[in-house]
Amino acid sequence: MRTSLSRSAAAAVLTVALAAAGLGPAASPAAAATVPAGSGSYSDTRPAGTSGPTTGTGAPVTPKLTAAARNKPVPTNDWWSSLAYQRYGDNPYSTPMYGHPLTYQATSGGLQVGYPTAPAIVGDGRQYEYAHKADLTVGLSGLNSPDTKADAWSDWTVTPYWSDGTRTLRTTIGHGMPFVYAEGSGGDARITTASTPTVFADQGNVLGVTVAGHHYALFAPTGSDWSVSGSAITAGLGGKNYFSLAVLPSTDALATYRKYAFSFVTGSTVGWASAGGTVKAAYTLTTEAKEGTERGTVQALYRHQWLHTPDPLTSWTYVSPRGTMKVRESASFTTSQRSAGVLPALPASPGVDKARLTGYLNEVANASDPFSGATDTYWTGKALGRLAQLVPVADQIGQTGIRDKLLGLMKGRLQEWFTAGGASEFSYDRDWKTLTGYPASYGSDTELNDHHFHYGYYVYAAAVIAQYDQAWAADSAWGTMVKTLVRDTANPSRTDTAFPFLRGFDVYAGHSWASGHQGFAAGNNQESSSESVNLSAGLVLWGAATGDTGLRDLGSYLLTTESEAITQYWFDADRQVFPSGFGHGTVGMVWGSGGAYSTWWTANPEEIHGINVLPVTGGSLHLAREKAAIGRNIAEMERENGGPAVEWRDLLWEFEALADPAAAKGKWDAGNAGYTPEQGESRAHTYHWITTLDSLGAPDMTVSGSIPTSAVFTRNGVRTYSAHNHGSTARTVTFSDGATLTVPARSTATGTGTGGGGPDPEEPGPSTGNTFRLKSGGVLTTATDGAAGADTLAAADGINRDGTPYRPTVYEVKGVDGTLDPGAATTFRLRVDAGTTVGLAPQVRVGYDLTGDGTFDRTETFRYFATDPVAGWEEYTQAVGTKAVTGSLGDLRGGTVRLEIWNALGNATSRVQTGTEAAVLRIPYV
Repeated sequence: MRTSLSRSAAAAVLTVALAAAGLGPAASPAAAATVPAGSGSYSDTRPAGTSGPTTGTGAPVTPKLTAAARNKPVPTNDWWSSLAYQRYGDNPYSTPMYGHPLTYQATSGGLQVGYPTAPAIVGDGRQYEYAHKADLTVGLSGLNSPDTKADAWSDWTVTPYWSDGTRTLRTTIGHGMPFVYAEGSGGDARITTASTPTVFADQGNVLGVTVAGHHYALFAPTGSDWSVSGSAITAGLGGKNYFSLAVLPSTDALATYRKYAFSFVTGSTVGWASAGGTVKAAYTLTTEAKEGTERGTVQALYRHQWLHTPDPLTSWTYVSPRGTMKVRESASFTTSQRSAGVLPALPASPGVDKARLTGYLNEVANASDPFSGATDTYWTGKALGRLAQLVPVADQIGQTGIRDKLLGLMKGRLQEWFTAGGASEFSYDRDWKTLTGYPASYGSDTELNDHHFHYGYYVYAAAVIAQYDQAWAADSAWGTMVKTLVRDTANPSRTDTAFPFLRGFDVYAGHSWASGHQGFAAGNNQESSSESVNLSAGLVLWGAATGDTGLRDLGSYLLTTESEAITQYWFDADRQVFPSGFGHGTVGMVWGSGGAYSTWWTANPEEIHGINVLPVTGGSLHLAREKAAIGRNIAEMERENGGPAVEWRDLLWEFEALADPAAAKGKWDAGNAGYTPEQGESRAHTYHWITTLDSLGAPDMTVSGSIPTSAVFTRNGVRTYSAHNHGSTARTVTFSDGATLTVPARSTATGTGTGGGGPDPEEPGPSTGNTFRLKSGGVLTTATDGAAGADTLAAADGINRDGTPYRPTVYEVKGVDGTLDPGAATTFRLRVDAGTTVGLAPQVRVGYDLTGDGTFDRTETFRYFATDPVAGWEEYTQAVGTKAVTGSLGDLRGGTVRLEIWNALGNATSRVQTGTEAAVLRIPYV
């Protein structure tokens, strides 16, 4: 919609090459004014009277880069883009940048570093933020640079550069990095603290200080010595040019972090693969040993990452606006998620009245202006998206005449945009290495905002055309222009000299950013996460339709990754992210510093809730994974709205249908007469969407298919399987529950499957079993074939935590069905070990969320187990007795079972065994 509009080891097998993505030559455009691209073209000169990137006062601006970086494509729309894009004439440094857990801001004297841990609720309670506040500044004695420039960058790190003619400073910072790595010349290392520091460790070249309650470790080269004078901390570098600092999760982490102080991060790379209904990714840091041979490091994983990593994590954590970050002691980690499927349209169903649907289709096809007067990239895109959704629907009910008329309208408008020299065209900017459509809108030209929002509609529409007309989509025809838009917004190549790697998508944050310049105190932002997903879904469909598996799998990775980020950071589905004082269950916008219950243009609750739903497409099915969250979302909207939706009722009915199709159908039946569709919607699409889901059931996201263009629906316990085969030969799609579906060439098939039953062997589900093993990574599973392991339980930090979980290690399973056995009780068998430490006390709490709505209806806290100071496993069971019980048990219907274990006493860590017959929870259900 009017979108976020920022208006004012495993990695080797997961790499993605440009050739595999099929985007063609990576050369910059030729010098001609018109650059040919198959049957289309774009210009390399802006149309008369238009503008490119500017400052806030309208002055043209070029990238703020060092000589080493000058000709590289700049990744605008990133968490750090203000280093390269000077939006404000009086600030040649940067605005606050939110790396998490650390925050940063460049100044003349170096890099401000902060670690905000206390949220503020601002804007009349509509926004929460962990705003940047400097604890210290990293610099060199005497440094007074006139500006800060971007010197180098990688997938989620960046290196700012300062020079005042005498002194130079480079620092490398990034997402998930507790360390700041500094290289300097011309002066001593200097750390200036915001208040007088408290020294908790002094080991010569290693200094531990506490500032504003946050613990930092400072590391100078071996042989150096830190000197503290008031708020100034300095160290001579002894002829070396490096030093570093780290924010510590606790003072007892100093020894571990010291090991990695001189293992300097030099780059970051993500690799991905999508196969068999699973998306896997590997996140890897490259390092250089400044001293010794250590090449490892520590990383802090966001919630959307640690929920899906099989890799061991430490007990250390950090605070962030995205909830708890967990620390891994390694230079790499992997994630594995069930793929989020995409369909060109919902499948045929008996609930649809074909005559009624035909009438609705004709309303659109025969409109006097099917594009509703759209002239700019955004509103043209919306209109294209509206038509694109109806093409497969018309085809599905045999209305080939309407289908072909809609395809003709889409082709005509796209070809106008894909040809330079007319009233609408795309133009390449050599300075910023970006493709901008004119007429532009919402700062897509002057601020480089929202390209992924706008162009996603074009890619999606082109994918629908390609499904029916492969010749149109050929590179020699219009496919090259489509791929050029992809290169601008979601380029999988790091070696393309014309466009940056994944311009808008932040691979570590797990979602896209909308502002080109990131020039806000709150960092970058994204409003319409669903329009970001629209581009990813378009990539899946375009890649599938054209046989480009590289782009298809890129789209699957982007969509699946951002889906989890949306679930956690926009909808707070697990209720573990938003701070307790924030009175909302969803946000319209995510900022670097937090989130806001708002949009850029209105405070209307319908649009705050709907902006992260539109456009509703076959790429929206992923939203159905957290059905209880959808219910809470709709309920909050109606409370805030003073009643049901009016302006965007169609979007919100469609959203509700993903969780409760019958309720949505009831609202459609009662309110479809006389309403005005949202501008990207139509009665035809809304009717088809709601009635189809009412007939087939809501999407079942616990099952995935072996190809990305597949989905499953469940109604009254009966599953319906659907898949689209873009290929030229029939194929069999296998689903993770064992069902299979044969799909003819270039067709959609729907059926009940020829196989079935059982959990996904890749990710064991709970289904009906009542005995679960603890699995490292926070999982409870019925599978018995996993590897044995052990997890570390965080220290109680010397405070009595009896009965109250403190930094617990959590194991959880969702989607559990079971009938309560009145004669049974919760039992567990665990093995714990405190080593030689005296007086630790592991303690367990088991919680039951009977319906999976996020509220635990029953908790049972057991008495702690007093460990002995002898190394070796000891057995802890429910025989210790319960300490406290709250709530009541009942039947589990899609419920959640959680086991939390923590140290109730002591000041040291302990361990709990995982993956064995002595790491078991049994629940009182049959």
